[in-house]
Amino acid sequence: MSALSDVIEKARADKTPDKVIEVLPYASLLGMEASYETRPDGENLLLKLPASKSNVGNPTLPALHGGAIGGFMEMSASIHLLMQLETMKVPRVVDFSIDYVRAGRLEDAWASCSVVRQGRKLVNVAIQMWQSDRQAPIATARAHFLID
Repeated sequence: MSALSDVIEKARADKTPDKVIEVLPYASLLGMEASYETRPDGENLLLKLPASKSNVGNPTLPALHGGAIGGFMEMSASIHLLMQLETMKVPRVVDFSIDYVRAGRLEDAWASCSVVRQGRKLVNVAIQMWQSDRQAPIATARAHFLID
């Protein structure tokens, strides 16, 4: 077994997604954090993008850079799949479509993902990102990942 699959296996067993974040360079660069929330239908993985001036695209507002938002959402979906599915490799992006709903302010942001459809090799994931109000997303996305 590779070092990555060992980390993924341990993170799943211990429910510590931060261990997966530590081994994914872009997730670490963004400073992503993860936790679980308890909901009536079970636990849900929440991913956090802490406020950071390095993620600002428009300093006059200041507003988060669209690339930082998109990158965070894509990494959130990958981490979600690594924690939920049985794959031991980082899922490969086939397609990613994002809708920027409103400007992201320079404050903490969260993302939640859900698997919409899973086939043998292809998975469709819905991602929602918000800041102060979960009912007012700053972006939503749909992604297809190839899993091995």
